[in-house]
Amino acid sequence: MKGIRRFGTISRVLAKHGYGNVVDRLFRRPRPGADGDADKSSIPRPAFHSPARIRRMLEELGPSFIKLGQLMSVRADLFPPEYTEEFKKLQDSVPPVAFTEIRSVVETELGSPVEGIFSEFSPEAMAAASVAQVHEARLMNGDRVAVKVIRPGIERKIREDIHVMYFFAEKLEKAFEFARIVGTVNLVKEFERTIFRELDMYIEGGNIEKFAANFEGSDEIHTARVYWEHTARSVLVMEYIDGIKMDQVERIRQAGIDPGAVAMIGLRSFSRQLMDFGFFHADPHPGNTIVMYDGRVSLVDFGIIGYLDKETMMQVANIFLGYAEHDYDMVMDAFREAGLIDDDTIDLRRFRTDLKDMSEPFYGRSLQTISVKDVYEQVMRLAYKYRIRLPRNLLLLLKTFVQTEALGKILGSDASILEVTRPYARKLLQRGYDAQKLLRNLGRDTRSMGAALKMMPRFAYAILKRTAEGRHRIEVRHNGFDPMVGRFERGLNRAIVGLIIAASTIAGSLVLNSPVAVMDISLGGITVSLTTLLGVSGYSIATLLGLWLILSIFRSGKM
Repeated sequence: MKGIRRFGTISRVLAKHGYGNVVDRLFRRPRPGADGDADKSSIPRPAFHSPARIRRMLEELGPSFIKLGQLMSVRADLFPPEYTEEFKKLQDSVPPVAFTEIRSVVETELGSPVEGIFSEFSPEAMAAASVAQVHEARLMNGDRVAVKVIRPGIERKIREDIHVMYFFAEKLEKAFEFARIVGTVNLVKEFERTIFRELDMYIEGGNIEKFAANFEGSDEIHTARVYWEHTARSVLVMEYIDGIKMDQVERIRQAGIDPGAVAMIGLRSFSRQLMDFGFFHADPHPGNTIVMYDGRVSLVDFGIIGYLDKETMMQVANIFLGYAEHDYDMVMDAFREAGLIDDDTIDLRRFRTDLKDMSEPFYGRSLQTISVKDVYEQVMRLAYKYRIRLPRNLLLLLKTFVQTEALGKILGSDASILEVTRPYARKLLQRGYDAQKLLRNLGRDTRSMGAALKMMPRFAYAILKRTAEGRHRIEVRHNGFDPMVGRFERGLNRAIVGLIIAASTIAGSLVLNSPVAVMDISLGGITVSLTTLLGVSGYSIATLLGLWLILSIFRSGKM
Protein backbone atom coordinates (compact mmCIF):
# COMPACT_ATOMS: atom_id res chain seq x y z
CA MET A 1 0.00 0.00 0.00
CA LYS A 2 2.85 2.38 0.92
CA GLY A 3 4.56 1.53 -2.37
CA ILE A 4 1.43 2.49 -4.28
CA ARG A 5 1.18 5.79 -2.38
CA ARG A 6 4.84 6.53 -3.12
CA PHE A 7 4.27 5.72 -6.77
CA GLY A 8 1.38 8.20 -6.83
CA THR A 9 3.47 10.85 -5.06
CA ILE A 10 6.27 10.54 -7.64
CA SER A 11 3.79 10.80 -10.52
CA ARG A 12 2.27 13.96 -8.99
CA VAL A 13 5.71 15.56 -8.45
CA LEU A 14 6.63 14.80 -12.07
CA ALA A 15 3.45 16.48 -13.27
CA LYS A 16 3.96 19.44 -10.90
CA HIS A 17 7.37 20.16 -12.40
CA GLY A 18 6.10 20.04 -15.97
CA TYR A 19 6.69 16.40 -16.81
CA GLY A 20 3.07 15.35 -17.20
CA ASN A 21 3.83 14.51 -20.83
CA VAL A 22 6.59 12.16 -19.65
CA VAL A 23 4.12 10.37 -17.34
CA ASP A 24 1.66 10.10 -20.22
CA ARG A 25 4.32 8.58 -22.47
CA LEU A 26 5.41 6.15 -19.77
CA PHE A 27 1.88 4.84 -19.33
CA ARG A 28 0.75 5.27 -22.94
CA ARG A 29 -1.90 7.88 -22.11
CA PRO A 30 -2.40 10.13 -25.16
CA ARG A 31 -3.00 13.78 -24.37
CA PRO A 32 -5.80 15.68 -26.11
CA GLY A 33 -4.54 16.99 -29.41
CA ALA A 34 -1.32 14.97 -29.22
CA ASP A 35 0.09 13.81 -32.51
CA GLY A 36 -0.02 10.04 -32.53
CA ASP A 37 2.86 9.96 -34.99
CA ALA A 38 5.13 12.14 -32.88
CA ASP A 39 8.72 11.06 -32.58
CA LYS A 40 9.05 8.56 -29.72
CA SER A 41 12.79 8.22 -29.88
CA SER A 42 13.83 11.05 -27.62
CA ILE A 43 12.95 12.69 -24.35
CA PRO A 44 10.58 15.66 -24.75
CA ARG A 45 12.26 19.03 -25.16
CA PRO A 46 11.18 20.47 -21.78
CA ALA A 47 12.83 17.55 -19.96
CA PHE A 48 16.00 17.63 -21.99
CA HIS A 49 16.52 21.38 -21.64
CA SER A 50 15.64 21.85 -17.95
CA PRO A 51 18.44 20.53 -15.70
CA ALA A 52 17.44 23.01 -12.97
CA ARG A 53 13.88 21.72 -13.09
CA ILE A 54 15.10 18.13 -12.75
CA ARG A 55 17.24 19.15 -9.76
CA ARG A 56 14.29 20.83 -8.01
CA MET A 57 12.15 17.77 -8.69
CA LEU A 58 14.75 15.43 -7.15
CA GLU A 59 14.98 17.66 -4.07
CA GLU A 60 11.22 17.48 -3.59
CA LEU A 61 11.19 13.68 -3.98
CA GLY A 62 13.39 13.36 -0.91
CA PRO A 63 16.62 11.75 0.38
CA SER A 64 16.76 8.70 -1.92
CA PHE A 65 16.36 10.78 -5.08
CA ILE A 66 18.77 13.44 -3.82
CA LYS A 67 21.38 10.69 -3.36
CA LEU A 68 20.57 9.39 -6.86
CA GLY A 69 21.10 12.90 -8.23
CA GLN A 70 24.44 13.14 -6.44
CA LEU A 71 25.48 9.90 -8.12
CA MET A 72 24.39 11.34 -11.48
CA SER A 73 26.51 14.45 -10.81
CA VAL A 74 29.71 12.40 -11.18
CA ARG A 75 28.50 10.52 -14.26
CA ALA A 76 29.76 13.15 -16.66
CA ASP A 77 30.45 10.34 -19.14
CA LEU A 78 26.66 9.97 -19.45
CA PHE A 79 25.25 13.46 -18.94
CA PRO A 80 26.19 16.78 -20.57
CA PRO A 81 28.11 19.26 -18.35
CA GLU A 82 25.09 21.52 -17.76
CA TYR A 83 23.31 18.57 -16.13
CA THR A 84 26.21 17.40 -13.95
CA GLU A 85 26.85 20.98 -12.80
CA GLU A 86 23.21 21.35 -11.80
CA PHE A 87 23.15 17.99 -10.01
CA LYS A 88 26.20 19.07 -7.97
CA LYS A 89 23.97 21.69 -6.34
CA LEU A 90 21.90 18.97 -4.71
CA GLN A 91 22.37 19.22 -0.97
CA ASP A 92 21.39 16.45 1.40
CA SER A 93 21.45 18.75 4.45
CA VAL A 94 18.10 18.35 6.16
CA PRO A 95 16.67 19.25 9.57
CA PRO A 96 17.96 16.84 12.23
CA VAL A 97 15.81 14.09 13.67
CA ALA A 98 14.52 14.72 17.21
CA PHE A 99 16.91 13.56 19.93
CA THR A 100 14.32 11.14 21.34
CA GLU A 101 14.44 9.17 18.06
CA ILE A 102 18.26 9.23 18.00
CA ARG A 103 18.36 8.04 21.62
CA SER A 104 16.05 5.15 20.69
CA VAL A 105 18.33 4.04 17.82
CA VAL A 106 21.49 4.25 19.98
CA GLU A 107 19.95 2.30 22.86
CA THR A 108 18.45 -0.36 20.59
CA GLU A 109 21.68 -0.86 18.63
CA LEU A 110 24.06 -0.81 21.61
CA GLY A 111 21.72 -2.64 24.01
CA SER A 112 22.20 -0.17 26.84
CA PRO A 113 20.78 3.17 27.99
CA VAL A 114 22.64 6.22 26.70
CA GLU A 115 23.59 7.13 30.27
CA GLY A 116 25.19 3.73 30.71
CA ILE A 117 27.69 4.35 27.88
CA PHE A 118 28.18 8.12 27.73
CA SER A 119 28.79 10.55 30.56
CA GLU A 120 27.66 13.33 28.22
CA PHE A 121 25.63 13.23 25.00
CA SER A 122 24.72 16.48 23.22
CA PRO A 123 21.08 16.49 22.08
CA GLU A 124 22.00 18.98 19.34
CA ALA A 125 23.36 17.49 16.11
CA MET A 126 26.78 18.70 14.93
CA ALA A 127 25.81 17.81 11.36
CA ALA A 128 22.70 16.35 9.76
CA ALA A 129 22.37 14.76 6.34
CA SER A 130 19.70 12.73 4.61
CA VAL A 131 20.79 9.32 5.91
CA ALA A 132 22.63 10.08 9.18
CA GLN A 133 23.46 12.74 11.73
CA VAL A 134 26.40 13.28 14.10
CA HIS A 135 26.34 14.17 17.80
CA GLU A 136 29.17 15.10 20.13
CA ALA A 137 29.48 12.97 23.26
CA ARG A 138 31.89 11.88 25.98
CA LEU A 139 32.52 8.30 27.10
CA MET A 140 32.65 7.21 30.73
CA ASN A 141 36.46 7.22 30.60
CA GLY A 142 36.43 10.89 29.57
CA ASP A 143 37.24 10.40 25.85
CA ARG A 144 35.57 12.97 23.62
CA VAL A 145 33.81 11.24 20.73
CA ALA A 146 31.62 11.85 17.68
CA VAL A 147 28.59 9.55 17.37
CA LYS A 148 27.21 8.99 13.87
CA VAL A 149 23.66 7.60 13.89
CA ILE A 150 21.63 6.36 10.92
CA ARG A 151 18.21 8.03 10.78
CA PRO A 152 15.44 5.71 11.98
CA GLY A 153 13.39 4.16 9.20
CA ILE A 154 15.63 5.49 6.40
CA GLU A 155 16.67 2.03 5.14
CA ARG A 156 13.06 0.91 4.70
CA LYS A 157 12.21 4.15 2.88
CA ILE A 158 15.21 3.79 0.56
CA ARG A 159 14.23 0.20 -0.28
CA GLU A 160 10.72 1.34 -1.20
CA ASP A 161 12.12 4.17 -3.33
CA ILE A 162 14.55 1.86 -5.13
CA HIS A 163 11.66 -0.47 -6.01
CA VAL A 164 9.82 2.49 -7.56
CA MET A 165 13.03 3.72 -9.25
CA TYR A 166 13.43 0.38 -11.04
CA PHE A 167 9.84 0.57 -12.25
CA PHE A 168 10.26 4.07 -13.69
CA ALA A 169 13.75 3.30 -15.08
CA GLU A 170 12.43 0.33 -17.07
CA LYS A 171 9.52 2.40 -18.37
CA LEU A 172 11.88 5.24 -19.36
CA GLU A 173 14.16 2.90 -21.32
CA LYS A 174 11.17 1.51 -23.23
CA ALA A 175 9.78 4.97 -24.01
CA PHE A 176 12.85 7.14 -24.68
CA GLU A 177 16.00 6.58 -26.70
CA PHE A 178 17.97 8.96 -24.45
CA ALA A 179 17.13 6.81 -21.40
CA ARG A 180 18.42 3.73 -23.23
CA ILE A 181 21.68 5.50 -24.10
CA VAL A 182 22.19 6.66 -20.51
CA GLY A 183 21.14 3.27 -19.12
CA THR A 184 18.67 4.36 -16.43
CA VAL A 185 18.26 0.81 -15.09
CA ASN A 186 22.04 0.48 -14.65
CA LEU A 187 22.10 3.84 -12.87
CA VAL A 188 19.57 2.55 -10.34
CA LYS A 189 21.61 -0.66 -9.93
CA GLU A 190 24.74 1.38 -9.22
CA PHE A 191 22.81 3.53 -6.76
CA GLU A 192 21.45 0.44 -4.99
CA ARG A 193 24.94 -1.06 -4.76
CA THR A 194 26.45 2.04 -3.15
CA ILE A 195 23.71 3.48 -0.94
CA PHE A 196 23.42 0.46 1.37
CA ARG A 197 27.17 0.52 2.00
CA GLU A 198 26.72 4.07 3.34
CA LEU A 199 24.04 2.78 5.73
CA ASP A 200 26.33 0.17 7.32
CA MET A 201 28.52 1.69 10.03
CA TYR A 202 30.58 -1.49 10.30
CA ILE A 203 31.75 -0.90 6.71
CA GLU A 204 32.60 2.75 7.41
CA GLY A 205 34.44 1.78 10.60
CA GLY A 206 36.46 -0.77 8.62
CA ASN A 207 37.31 1.90 6.04
CA ILE A 208 38.57 4.21 8.79
CA GLU A 209 40.78 1.49 10.27
CA LYS A 210 42.24 0.54 6.90
CA PHE A 211 43.03 4.18 6.15
CA ALA A 212 44.62 4.56 9.59
CA ALA A 213 46.78 1.46 9.01
CA ASN A 214 47.98 2.86 5.67
CA PHE A 215 49.12 6.11 7.31
CA GLU A 216 50.36 4.57 10.55
CA GLY A 217 53.38 6.48 11.80
CA SER A 218 52.68 9.50 9.58
CA ASP A 219 53.42 12.89 11.16
CA GLU A 220 51.15 14.62 8.60
CA ILE A 221 47.91 12.58 8.59
CA HIS A 222 45.83 11.64 11.63
CA THR A 223 42.87 9.25 11.42
CA ALA A 224 40.16 9.04 14.06
CA ARG A 225 40.11 6.01 16.34
CA VAL A 226 37.03 3.75 16.08
CA TYR A 227 35.51 2.57 19.38
CA TRP A 228 34.37 -0.85 18.21
CA GLU A 229 32.93 -1.82 21.60
CA HIS A 230 30.35 0.97 21.13
CA THR A 231 29.76 0.56 17.39
CA ALA A 232 26.88 -1.26 15.68
CA ARG A 233 25.36 -1.40 12.21
CA SER A 234 23.49 1.91 12.67
CA VAL A 235 25.80 3.60 15.20
CA LEU A 236 29.47 4.55 14.79
CA VAL A 237 31.43 5.94 17.73
CA MET A 238 34.78 7.48 16.81
CA GLU A 239 37.34 9.88 18.18
CA TYR A 240 36.27 13.53 18.05
CA ILE A 241 38.62 15.50 15.79
CA ASP A 242 39.17 19.00 17.16
CA GLY A 243 40.35 21.40 14.50
CA ILE A 244 39.54 23.83 11.70
CA LYS A 245 37.74 23.04 8.44
CA MET A 246 40.17 23.31 5.57
CA ASP A 247 38.33 26.14 3.80
CA GLN A 248 38.61 28.45 6.86
CA VAL A 249 41.96 29.80 5.67
CA GLU A 250 42.12 32.84 7.94
CA ARG A 251 41.49 30.73 11.06
CA ILE A 252 44.26 28.36 9.94
CA ARG A 253 46.68 31.30 9.70
CA GLN A 254 45.58 32.64 13.09
CA ALA A 255 46.42 29.22 14.57
CA GLY A 256 50.01 29.71 13.35
CA ILE A 257 49.71 27.13 10.56
CA ASP A 258 50.87 27.78 6.98
CA PRO A 259 47.95 27.07 4.58
CA GLY A 260 50.43 26.29 1.80
CA ALA A 261 52.01 23.54 3.93
CA VAL A 262 48.55 22.14 4.61
CA ALA A 263 47.85 22.05 0.87
CA MET A 264 51.06 20.09 0.25
CA ILE A 265 50.06 17.58 2.95
CA GLY A 266 46.77 17.07 1.09
CA LEU A 267 48.48 16.63 -2.28
CA ARG A 268 51.06 14.19 -0.90
CA SER A 269 48.36 12.25 0.92
CA PHE A 270 46.31 12.01 -2.27
CA SER A 271 49.35 10.77 -4.21
CA ARG A 272 50.09 8.09 -1.62
CA GLN A 273 46.48 6.94 -1.50
CA LEU A 274 46.57 6.36 -5.27
CA MET A 275 50.10 5.16 -5.90
CA ASP A 276 50.98 3.33 -2.68
CA PHE A 277 47.72 1.89 -1.40
CA GLY A 278 45.07 1.88 -4.17
CA PHE A 279 42.56 2.90 -1.48
CA PHE A 280 41.39 6.50 -1.31
CA HIS A 281 38.95 8.76 0.49
CA ALA A 282 36.60 9.72 -2.34
CA ASP A 283 34.87 12.73 -0.79
CA PRO A 284 37.56 15.13 0.55
CA HIS A 285 35.45 18.31 0.49
CA PRO A 286 36.21 21.07 3.06
CA GLY A 287 33.65 19.77 5.56
CA ASN A 288 35.37 16.37 5.63
CA THR A 289 38.94 17.71 5.83
CA ILE A 290 40.03 19.03 9.22
CA VAL A 291 43.27 20.89 10.01
CA MET A 292 44.25 19.99 13.57
CA TYR A 293 45.89 22.57 15.83
CA ASP A 294 49.24 20.73 15.70
CA GLY A 295 49.36 21.12 11.89
CA ARG A 296 48.27 17.60 10.97
CA VAL A 297 45.35 16.92 8.63
CA SER A 298 42.51 14.55 9.43
CA LEU A 299 39.91 13.18 7.02
CA VAL A 300 36.46 12.26 8.35
CA ASP A 301 33.33 10.61 6.89
CA PHE A 302 34.57 7.47 5.15
CA GLY A 303 31.20 6.53 3.66
CA ILE A 304 32.48 6.93 0.10
CA ILE A 305 35.73 5.09 -0.62
CA GLY A 306 37.48 4.26 -3.89
CA TYR A 307 39.50 1.12 -4.63
CA LEU A 308 42.11 0.48 -7.32
CA ASP A 309 43.56 -2.96 -8.00
CA LYS A 310 47.26 -3.34 -8.82
CA GLU A 311 46.69 -3.32 -12.56
CA THR A 312 44.56 -0.15 -12.41
CA MET A 313 47.13 1.52 -10.15
CA MET A 314 49.78 0.88 -12.82
CA GLN A 315 47.51 2.30 -15.52
CA VAL A 316 46.76 5.40 -13.44
CA ALA A 317 50.49 5.84 -12.75
CA ASN A 318 51.19 5.70 -16.51
CA ILE A 319 48.47 8.29 -17.14
CA PHE A 320 49.84 10.68 -14.50
CA LEU A 321 53.44 10.18 -15.61
CA GLY A 322 52.49 10.52 -19.28
CA TYR A 323 50.74 13.81 -18.60
CA ALA A 324 53.58 15.10 -16.44
CA GLU A 325 56.11 14.34 -19.20
CA HIS A 326 53.94 15.29 -22.21
CA ASP A 327 54.10 11.69 -23.39
CA TYR A 328 50.71 11.16 -25.02
CA ASP A 329 51.67 7.75 -26.36
CA MET A 330 52.08 6.58 -22.76
CA VAL A 331 48.68 8.06 -21.88
CA MET A 332 47.02 6.42 -24.89
CA ASP A 333 48.60 3.05 -24.07
CA ALA A 334 47.28 3.31 -20.51
CA PHE A 335 43.80 4.12 -21.82
CA ARG A 336 43.94 1.06 -24.09
CA GLU A 337 45.11 -1.24 -21.30
CA ALA A 338 42.27 0.04 -19.11
CA GLY A 339 39.81 -0.86 -21.88
CA LEU A 340 38.58 2.73 -22.23
CA ILE A 341 39.44 3.12 -25.91
CA ASP A 342 40.03 0.82 -28.88
CA ASP A 343 40.35 1.03 -32.67
CA ASP A 344 36.92 -0.49 -33.28
CA THR A 345 34.89 2.18 -31.49
CA ILE A 346 37.02 5.34 -31.57
CA ASP A 347 39.06 7.27 -34.14
CA LEU A 348 42.26 7.08 -32.06
CA ARG A 349 44.16 9.63 -34.14
CA ARG A 350 41.45 12.24 -33.70
CA PHE A 351 41.04 11.33 -30.00
CA ARG A 352 44.80 11.79 -29.42
CA THR A 353 44.70 15.19 -31.13
CA ASP A 354 41.72 16.32 -29.03
CA LEU A 355 43.40 15.03 -25.86
CA LYS A 356 46.58 16.96 -26.61
CA ASP A 357 44.69 20.15 -27.56
CA MET A 358 42.81 19.92 -24.27
CA SER A 359 45.83 19.19 -22.06
CA GLU A 360 48.68 21.34 -23.34
CA PRO A 361 47.31 24.71 -22.11
CA PHE A 362 47.39 23.46 -18.50
CA TYR A 363 51.02 22.26 -18.40
CA GLY A 364 53.43 23.83 -15.95
CA ARG A 365 50.80 26.08 -14.42
CA SER A 366 50.19 26.38 -10.69
CA LEU A 367 46.85 25.64 -9.10
CA GLN A 368 46.12 29.36 -8.81
CA THR A 369 46.22 29.84 -12.60
CA ILE A 370 44.02 26.84 -13.43
CA SER A 371 40.25 26.69 -13.23
CA VAL A 372 39.58 23.22 -11.86
CA LYS A 373 36.04 23.49 -13.16
CA ASP A 374 37.39 24.10 -16.69
CA VAL A 375 39.74 21.09 -16.52
CA TYR A 376 36.98 18.80 -15.27
CA GLU A 377 34.49 20.03 -17.86
CA GLN A 378 36.95 19.57 -20.74
CA VAL A 379 37.85 16.03 -19.65
CA MET A 380 34.19 15.13 -19.31
CA ARG A 381 33.29 16.72 -22.65
CA LEU A 382 35.95 14.51 -24.23
CA ALA A 383 34.51 11.40 -22.54
CA TYR A 384 30.98 12.42 -23.53
CA LYS A 385 32.01 13.19 -27.13
CA TYR A 386 33.62 9.78 -27.64
CA ARG A 387 31.02 7.90 -25.54
CA ILE A 388 33.67 6.57 -23.16
CA ARG A 389 31.97 4.77 -20.27
CA LEU A 390 34.19 5.23 -17.26
CA PRO A 391 34.05 2.59 -14.49
CA ARG A 392 32.89 3.82 -11.09
CA ASN A 393 36.33 3.65 -9.47
CA LEU A 394 37.85 5.92 -12.15
CA LEU A 395 34.92 8.35 -11.91
CA LEU A 396 35.46 8.52 -8.16
CA LEU A 397 39.18 9.05 -8.77
CA LEU A 398 38.54 11.92 -11.16
CA LYS A 399 36.07 13.51 -8.74
CA THR A 400 38.59 13.15 -5.89
CA PHE A 401 41.33 14.62 -8.07
CA VAL A 402 39.17 17.70 -8.75
CA GLN A 403 38.20 18.10 -5.08
CA THR A 404 41.82 17.73 -3.91
CA GLU A 405 43.03 20.28 -6.42
CA ALA A 406 40.20 22.63 -5.42
CA LEU A 407 41.27 22.41 -1.76
CA GLY A 408 44.83 23.27 -2.76
CA LYS A 409 43.55 26.29 -4.62
CA ILE A 410 41.44 27.43 -1.64
CA LEU A 411 44.57 27.25 0.54
CA GLY A 412 46.51 29.40 -1.92
CA SER A 413 48.94 26.70 -3.03
CA ASP A 414 51.07 27.34 -6.12
CA ALA A 415 52.01 23.66 -6.47
CA SER A 416 51.21 21.52 -9.52
CA ILE A 417 49.42 18.32 -8.63
CA LEU A 418 51.07 16.53 -11.57
CA GLU A 419 54.51 17.50 -10.29
CA VAL A 420 53.66 16.38 -6.75
CA THR A 421 52.32 13.05 -8.00
CA ARG A 422 55.12 12.35 -10.52
CA PRO A 423 57.70 10.80 -8.09
CA TYR A 424 55.03 8.55 -6.56
CA ALA A 425 53.94 7.37 -10.02
CA ARG A 426 57.54 6.73 -11.08
CA LYS A 427 58.22 4.79 -7.89
CA LEU A 428 55.11 2.65 -8.43
CA LEU A 429 56.13 1.82 -12.00
CA GLN A 430 59.66 0.90 -10.91
CA ARG A 431 58.22 -1.29 -8.18
CA GLY A 432 56.01 -2.99 -10.74
CA TYR A 433 58.97 -4.29 -12.76
CA ASP A 434 61.41 -5.39 -10.08
CA ALA A 435 62.66 -8.97 -9.70
CA GLN A 436 60.11 -9.77 -7.00
CA LYS A 437 57.25 -8.71 -9.28
CA LEU A 438 58.62 -10.80 -12.14
CA LEU A 439 58.87 -13.86 -9.91
CA ARG A 440 55.37 -13.26 -8.54
CA ASN A 441 53.96 -13.00 -12.07
CA LEU A 442 55.84 -16.17 -13.04
CA GLY A 443 54.24 -17.99 -10.12
CA ARG A 444 50.79 -16.69 -11.05
CA ASP A 445 51.21 -17.74 -14.68
CA THR A 446 52.43 -21.17 -13.57
CA ARG A 447 49.34 -21.60 -11.42
CA SER A 448 47.12 -20.57 -14.34
CA MET A 449 48.84 -23.07 -16.62
CA GLY A 450 48.44 -25.78 -13.97
CA ALA A 451 44.72 -25.03 -13.69
CA ALA A 452 44.35 -25.24 -17.48
CA LEU A 453 46.21 -28.57 -17.61
CA LYS A 454 44.01 -29.88 -14.82
CA MET A 455 40.92 -29.12 -16.92
CA MET A 456 42.29 -30.72 -20.10
CA PRO A 457 41.19 -34.32 -19.35
CA ARG A 458 37.66 -33.13 -18.66
CA PHE A 459 37.55 -31.17 -21.92
CA ALA A 460 38.99 -34.13 -23.88
CA TYR A 461 36.39 -36.44 -22.32
CA ALA A 462 33.57 -34.05 -23.24
CA ILE A 463 34.78 -33.83 -26.86
CA LEU A 464 35.13 -37.62 -27.19
CA LYS A 465 31.72 -38.19 -25.59
CA ARG A 466 29.99 -35.78 -27.98
CA THR A 467 31.84 -37.42 -30.89
CA ALA A 468 30.71 -40.90 -29.79
CA GLU A 469 27.13 -39.65 -29.53
CA GLY A 470 27.31 -38.29 -33.06
CA ARG A 471 27.13 -34.64 -32.05
CA HIS A 472 30.67 -33.94 -33.33
CA ARG A 473 32.59 -35.36 -36.26
CA ILE A 474 36.38 -35.42 -36.35
CA GLU A 475 38.06 -35.71 -39.72
CA VAL A 476 41.86 -36.02 -40.03
CA ARG A 477 43.67 -35.90 -43.38
CA HIS A 478 47.39 -36.57 -43.65
CA ASN A 479 49.26 -36.10 -46.89
CA GLY A 480 53.07 -36.08 -46.73
CA PHE A 481 53.57 -33.59 -43.97
CA ASP A 482 56.34 -35.52 -42.21
CA PRO A 483 59.29 -33.47 -43.61
CA MET A 484 57.49 -30.20 -42.83
CA VAL A 485 56.62 -31.40 -39.33
CA GLY A 486 60.26 -32.37 -38.74
CA ARG A 487 61.50 -28.95 -39.83
CA PHE A 488 58.86 -27.25 -37.71
CA GLU A 489 59.85 -29.29 -34.65
CA ARG A 490 63.54 -28.42 -35.12
CA GLY A 491 62.71 -24.73 -35.46
CA LEU A 492 60.46 -24.88 -32.42
CA ASN A 493 63.15 -26.62 -30.38
CA ARG A 494 65.67 -23.94 -31.30
CA ALA A 495 63.17 -21.22 -30.34
CA ILE A 496 62.64 -22.90 -26.98
CA VAL A 497 66.39 -23.12 -26.39
CA GLY A 498 66.64 -19.43 -27.32
CA LEU A 499 63.96 -18.59 -24.75
CA ILE A 500 65.81 -20.62 -22.12
CA ILE A 501 69.02 -18.73 -22.94
CA ALA A 502 67.21 -15.40 -22.60
CA ALA A 503 65.54 -16.45 -19.35
CA SER A 504 68.83 -17.68 -17.90
CA THR A 505 70.58 -14.45 -18.83
CA ILE A 506 67.81 -12.29 -17.31
CA ALA A 507 67.65 -14.46 -14.19
CA GLY A 508 71.42 -14.29 -13.78
CA SER A 509 71.35 -10.50 -14.17
CA LEU A 510 68.53 -10.06 -11.65
CA VAL A 511 70.17 -12.33 -9.10
CA LEU A 512 73.63 -10.76 -9.45
CA ASN A 513 72.11 -7.26 -9.16
CA SER A 514 70.06 -8.22 -6.10
CA PRO A 515 71.10 -6.22 -3.01
CA VAL A 516 70.28 -9.20 -0.78
CA ALA A 517 72.97 -11.90 -0.35
CA VAL A 518 71.60 -15.31 0.56
CA MET A 519 73.72 -17.85 2.55
CA ASP A 520 77.47 -17.90 2.07
CA ILE A 521 78.98 -21.28 1.11
CA SER A 522 82.57 -22.49 0.82
CA LEU A 523 83.95 -24.03 -2.39
CA GLY A 524 87.55 -25.24 -2.26
CA GLY A 525 88.46 -22.70 0.37
CA ILE A 526 86.75 -19.85 -1.50
CA THR A 527 83.65 -18.35 0.17
CA VAL A 528 80.90 -17.10 -2.14
CA SER A 529 77.24 -16.21 -1.55
CA LEU A 530 74.52 -18.48 -2.92
CA THR A 531 73.15 -15.43 -4.78
CA THR A 532 76.42 -15.00 -6.70
CA LEU A 533 76.68 -18.74 -7.41
CA LEU A 534 73.16 -18.85 -8.83
CA GLY A 535 73.81 -15.75 -10.97
CA VAL A 536 77.07 -17.14 -12.39
CA SER A 537 75.34 -20.51 -12.99
CA GLY A 538 72.60 -18.76 -14.96
CA TYR A 539 75.17 -17.01 -17.13
CA SER A 540 77.12 -20.28 -17.62
CA ILE A 541 74.03 -22.23 -18.67
CA ALA A 542 73.07 -19.45 -21.08
CA THR A 543 76.61 -19.40 -22.57
CA LEU A 544 76.81 -23.19 -23.07
CA LEU A 545 73.36 -23.42 -24.61
CA GLY A 546 74.08 -20.42 -26.82
CA LEU A 547 77.27 -22.03 -28.16
CA TRP A 548 75.43 -25.30 -28.79
CA LEU A 549 72.62 -23.48 -30.61
CA ILE A 550 75.05 -21.53 -32.83
CA LEU A 551 76.99 -24.71 -33.71
CA SER A 552 73.81 -26.62 -34.57
CA ILE A 553 72.60 -23.81 -36.83
CA PHE A 554 76.01 -23.64 -38.62
CA ARG A 555 76.04 -27.43 -38.96
CA SER A 556 72.57 -27.44 -40.58
CA GLY A 557 73.70 -24.93 -43.23
CA LYS A 558 70.53 -22.88 -42.65
CA MET A 559 72.25 -19.77 -41.29
